[in-house]
Amino acid sequence: MSYEAVVAGGGPAGAVAALVLARAGRRVLLVDKGADGPAPTAFRVGETLLPAAAPLLHDLGLWAEFAAGPHLRCVGTYASWGSERLHGRSHLHDPHGHGWHLDRARFDAFLRGAAEAAGAELRRAEAVPCAAPAGRRTVLLRSGGRLDEVRCDWVVDATGRRAVFGRRRGRRRKQDRLVAVHALFARRVPGHPAEDAELRTLVEAVPGGWWYTARVPAGRLVAHLTDVDLADSALRNPQGFLDALATTRHIRTRLDGYDPAHAPTPRWTAAHGLRLHPAAGPGWIAAGDAALAFDPLSSQGILTALHTGAHAGRTVDRCLSGHPSALTDHARFLDGIAHAYERHHTEAYAQEPRWRSDPFWARRRPPSLTPTARPDPRP
Repeated sequence: MSYEAVVAGGGPAGAVAALVLARAGRRVLLVDKGADGPAPTAFRVGETLLPAAAPLLHDLGLWAEFAAGPHLRCVGTYASWGSERLHGRSHLHDPHGHGWHLDRARFDAFLRGAAEAAGAELRRAEAVPCAAPAGRRTVLLRSGGRLDEVRCDWVVDATGRRAVFGRRRGRRRKQDRLVAVHALFARRVPGHPAEDAELRTLVEAVPGGWWYTARVPAGRLVAHLTDVDLADSALRNPQGFLDALATTRHIRTRLDGYDPAHAPTPRWTAAHGLRLHPAAGPGWIAAGDAALAFDPLSSQGILTALHTGAHAGRTVDRCLSGHPSALTDHARFLDGIAHAYERHHTEAYAQEPRWRSDPFWARRRPPSLTPTARPDPRP
């Protein structure tokens, strides 16, 4: 089996990269372990899609079907950041309209379906690197204990923070040690009179980190962000998570009506900023979190995945057409995103001065993602 491009990872970045390549007439294979569709209870932390995604979805010809999907509107944010009072920010005056709280599993499946409809071949498998002779690019597809070998001209690494292919070719620089401890509350108290109709994201800074909550199609997502070495081990169990949640001033009020007797076991996930350098080279390119991963405070993760995935697809198409300078353009594109994120990240954390001596907040005073940041020691 031979392809012009193999896209590893079927999240937003990978699916859009495959879509762009397929529409350009390229032979492309999209590889994803969850290609059969979303599980009914699947969810991921970080479901917010900003209004600025609307023009890109229009350009990709995906807007009409996306707008008819099962996603909830996000009409703005409330934040207790810099003071105990809540400050509101509405999307009412945003030129692109409101944002969205996604049914993330279905959103990813929707994008994979669009890539397949455009002509990409979709395989349920895990793509893994393979040592090959010079000038030959080989990818192994692992599924159910079986290994299939495919050849390709280009590999698009959209495997998320794992950067399965990119970390063998570049260095990864971590911004900090941020983790998200999150839980999805789906069970309402029987007979509770009010529905959960609050569609704004709520963010609350606290000593040792911050919290956020958002209404998603499956229920209400609540997450605590802190550094892994500062995290209380009690957060690993439902009661410990509820106890910590009870110390908040605003976040806990959003759980009114949800049954604490059915509190889920919290999940932990990496949430630190991460950058791969270089993020492309002869025959390979990284997109999405494999290239750039952001602190969830930015709410830009999915939007950036869509943009970098589309740009990676166009870059590979240009390279296949004999324009190797496209890789330099891709590097500049990622640099621009990273520099803007770094500036906004520093400014955002500087707006919270209440706990200057607290380790979590003190660590965030220097600029982030500096050239002296410690490389990821893992291979």
